[in-house]
Amino acid sequence: MDPPPGPRLIPGLLLLLLASCPAALAWKRDEFRNCNQTPFCKRARTRAPHSLDAPLSLDAGSLYVTPDGSLTAVLSHPSRLRPLLLRLSALPPHVVRLQIDEDYSANPPPHRRFQVPDVLLSDVEARTLHLSEPKTAGAVSTLALSSDLDVVVKHDPFELTVRRAGSGDPVLSFNSHGLFDFEPLQESKPEGETWEEHFRSHTDTRPRGPQSITFDVSFHGADFVYGLPEHGSTSLALRPTRGPGVEESEPYRLFNLDVFEYLHESPFGLYGSIPFMIAHGDGASSGFFWLNAAEMQIDVLAPGWDGATSTENGRIDTLWMAEAGVVDAFFFVGSEPKDVIKQYISVTGKPSMPQQFAVAYHQCRWNYRDEEDVAGVDSGFDEHDIPYDVLWLDIEHTDGKRYFTWDHSAFPNPEEMQRKISDKGRKMVTIVDPHIKRDSSFHLHEEATAKGYYVKDAGGKDFDGWCWPGASSYPDMLNPEIREWWVDKFSYQSYKGSTPMLYIWNDMNEPSVFNGPEVTMPRDAIHYGDVEHRELHNAYGYYFHMATADGLLKRGEGKDRPFVLSRAFFAGSQRYGAVWTGDNSADWDHLKSSIPMVLTLGLTGMTFSGADVGGFFGNPEPDLLVRWYQVGAFYPFFRGHAHHDTKRREPWLFGERRTALMREAIHMRYSLLPYYYTLFREASLTGVPVMRPLWLEFPDDKETYNNGEAFMVGPSLLAQGIYEDGQKSVSVYLPGKELWYDLRDGSPYKGSVSHKLEVAEDSIPSFQRAGTIVPRKDRFRRSSTQMVDDPYTLVIALNSSSAAEGELYVDDGKSYDFEQGAFIHRRFVFADNKSKEGYC
Repeated sequence: MDPPPGPRLIPGLLLLLLASCPAALAWKRDEFRNCNQTPFCKRARTRAPHSLDAPLSLDAGSLYVTPDGSLTAVLSHPSRLRPLLLRLSALPPHVVRLQIDEDYSANPPPHRRFQVPDVLLSDVEARTLHLSEPKTAGAVSTLALSSDLDVVVKHDPFELTVRRAGSGDPVLSFNSHGLFDFEPLQESKPEGETWEEHFRSHTDTRPRGPQSITFDVSFHGADFVYGLPEHGSTSLALRPTRGPGVEESEPYRLFNLDVFEYLHESPFGLYGSIPFMIAHGDGASSGFFWLNAAEMQIDVLAPGWDGATSTENGRIDTLWMAEAGVVDAFFFVGSEPKDVIKQYISVTGKPSMPQQFAVAYHQCRWNYRDEEDVAGVDSGFDEHDIPYDVLWLDIEHTDGKRYFTWDHSAFPNPEEMQRKISDKGRKMVTIVDPHIKRDSSFHLHEEATAKGYYVKDAGGKDFDGWCWPGASSYPDMLNPEIREWWVDKFSYQSYKGSTPMLYIWNDMNEPSVFNGPEVTMPRDAIHYGDVEHRELHNAYGYYFHMATADGLLKRGEGKDRPFVLSRAFFAGSQRYGAVWTGDNSADWDHLKSSIPMVLTLGLTGMTFSGADVGGFFGNPEPDLLVRWYQVGAFYPFFRGHAHHDTKRREPWLFGERRTALMREAIHMRYSLLPYYYTLFREASLTGVPVMRPLWLEFPDDKETYNNGEAFMVGPSLLAQGIYEDGQKSVSVYLPGKELWYDLRDGSPYKGSVSHKLEVAEDSIPSFQRAGTIVPRKDRFRRSSTQMVDDPYTLVIALNSSSAAEGELYVDDGKSYDFEQGAFIHRRFVFADNKSKEGYC
């Protein structure tokens, strides 16, 4: 949901702009900072390679393998106030961890740098390998990590390279271009120096001075790099942002912001941030993750960016810049890209296993007006033979934007309303945002105030910002005690009118502050442990999502899998639920950009994601809406949603023919629910996403490396969206050597060939890969719950050897009993003209 367009909130006055004024709805670039307006980014971007006055060197005499098996050393320079402590460790099978922070022992500052807690899995330290003593020759030390991987540390100037032990080929390198800079914390402000920063009417006091970190990372053997959600783009691969042939460009920004009607083609940061990048080339895959929740800017550098006449073949250089924090970085090495994803998941956590209903179709709008409207929409789906599983209520269902309440004039009987929906096997979702209305009659506000549970402003008072309720304050979710308090708010005793059939939507949790700098919380606000907001900004929504999911888990006594949708996210958010791509627009460009956005989320752990079908803003042309349903039916998270100023757009409101087309798209999703649920099970075990770029399944096929228009669903299905109005034909590249079979009529198409196909009205091009078996349920019901006892259909697509295989996973669809073995997981094999079934 978007903040009101135009001016935000002026104390005592909410400026309302007419929806009919299109200029008011455009994204206002000047509301947000660019790199030149961000001092740490501007400073870092102006440095040339090896130009720092104080390049850091490693003291060879300080190299030491600690009792826990990690390597420590000291990085120093005579001009530094404090040296830096380096810790190098490794996790199996091919993960290298680099930690660098200031040495506070000799000259401690008033505050220590913030290290993000609760993101890494608790057993990461326990799984750390015991390193052997390094071999030092001259100014170089080498550590053997395994039989096929080692780390080379150059002492002066400091540089680290992860390489393949047998060939000596580098895979990843750190500080190869000498751009590592670590601004020290200051004990006091130097005389005459100003630390304050100004943007528009806002002042950031920066009481602890500049504390940024910059370094370069090089990916060797790479053709492209991917990742760094969230930004809008029609390119799956990250485009270069600096260097020869690159037009003026901003770096990729990671700073969670409420950016309504965002640009579909921009490196600008949106609602979530995951500082994880994957590199892939012919026969090589690697990844880099920096655990840091401060604002980050990342440049992808074009060949020759450093002035060299040539560059190493297959190397991509990147520049990473953060406003604060420490270096806590992970290098991942894989023989194929799925290995890299699995390694990332091994440190940040596996995606949660959703309930069956959550994988089906969701219907949402800002807002369904009242109980009569809810009943009418619910019956409309039945009257038009369109299945759905979840009906959503936005902020207007509350009593004056007070969360955990109901507008009793519009929703006088919320429990009965939910029961009627549940009688058809359906659920409901209500919204709960982090801003709490500052109202002395609101018990939640009074309790949070009395307990001191709000984020503080720079002066130590409860932070008071503006959001939907007007004056609002925000729970300090960094504090575990406050998260536990929030957990209890989802009990049936606390959330009156809620039932076991009600689930939760977290919006505006970047956090969104309408009158704040860049529509968010000031950077000098103070959190638990005297942590500045600038240091944890990108993780605020993560902690809010975590506490909400834990609330539903406790409400269900640990038996009911939570469903919580969040707009903001960070590394590790995959453990707590689903996300979506935010306030998109009803236009063809946003439909097209949704594919690389969802694919990128999947590559970085967030496999349960999707875009608002139809576009949140604006009124989609009927043909665009149909095409969006046909594409959206393949998203992992499939939800129709719209702004309250748009025309109603339930699927039966666009004429009989278009209703039939949208019905068919939704029916297709329901028929494939067994396949999707099986893929979600795989994702919950390995992190390999449900919706995948082509190269994840065909890593040796260079034709797939930057294809952001077609995508795989699991290993068996391929789909190509239609992204232009009135499009008559489309070119579809089908990778691999085997045939592909059209999902509509079974027509065969050769692999490793681009096929020019006529565009059909009733579907988008979609295919099943030869050699696969896809489980389906083809008996249509009102909801997925009513399909539980229906028979399965196995669709067998034979390969050139007249063989095929596939999997089916089944559990009760709702509880955690599967963790105790209460599930069925079958592998199907067809060969020699007969089928076989076995356990997975």
